[in-house]
Amino acid sequence: MSAKQKLPPFRAPSPTESNEMAREAWRIFGIMSEFVEATERLKPIRPAVSIFGSARTKPDHPDYQLTEKIARLLSDAGFSVISGGGPGIMEAANKGAFAGKSPSIGLNIQLPHEQAGNPYQDISQTFRHFFPRKVMFVKFASAYVVMPGGFGTLDEMMEALTLIQTGKGRKIPVILVGTKFWSGLLDWFRQTLVDEKMINPVDLDLIQVIDEPAEIVASIFRHYERRGFADLPDEHELMLNL
Repeated sequence: MSAKQKLPPFRAPSPTESNEMAREAWRIFGIMSEFVEATERLKPIRPAVSIFGSARTKPDHPDYQLTEKIARLLSDAGFSVISGGGPGIMEAANKGAFAGKSPSIGLNIQLPHEQAGNPYQDISQTFRHFFPRKVMFVKFASAYVVMPGGFGTLDEMMEALTLIQTGKGRKIPVILVGTKFWSGLLDWFRQTLVDEKMINPVDLDLIQVIDEPAEIVASIFRHYERRGFADLPDEHELMLNL
């Protein structure tokens, strides 16, 4: 090893550095505790459907009312409904499920603005960190229903598609609701991502666009009619390593 490659002599951390190291270690334990607590609370809820959408959608908006109807049909059909636990589309999803036969679950996130838990939750779990929360959306869902939304909705949808595309997650239905809202993005997928060979044409088959609530429920059942809702052995191992 040359003189330039020699490691610097050991230097004991200063009190300030030691304090920062301790804080970082405790932060990691806090993240671990979020994973453990959420997994224990959510394990009994399957089958479940995660519904994503904007926090800014008002109760008098057609998307809110449509989400409430979809969630109620899913709940009465035997699906727990998982939302982000906040206002807007999340509230509509929880409200519809809360009125139905199956549990309504809210995975709340602590944010400086926009996020306050809605009152329509049978199970409410609050997270400080985004990524344990996002894992829970994926880990316990038999399908995703994606309503119109902003950056957060797009982030959740893209992560779900990436996990399925790469084989890191189970292949489950990803249903976009709102043909008019999603048409521009889907056109861009076809005309840019596929044409530029950024994705394969078959990757578009991971996405369904369905606007009719009853057909959304029927499509999910069709996906599972031959295999059932329980994880297959390889899927079980896959989700353990998610």
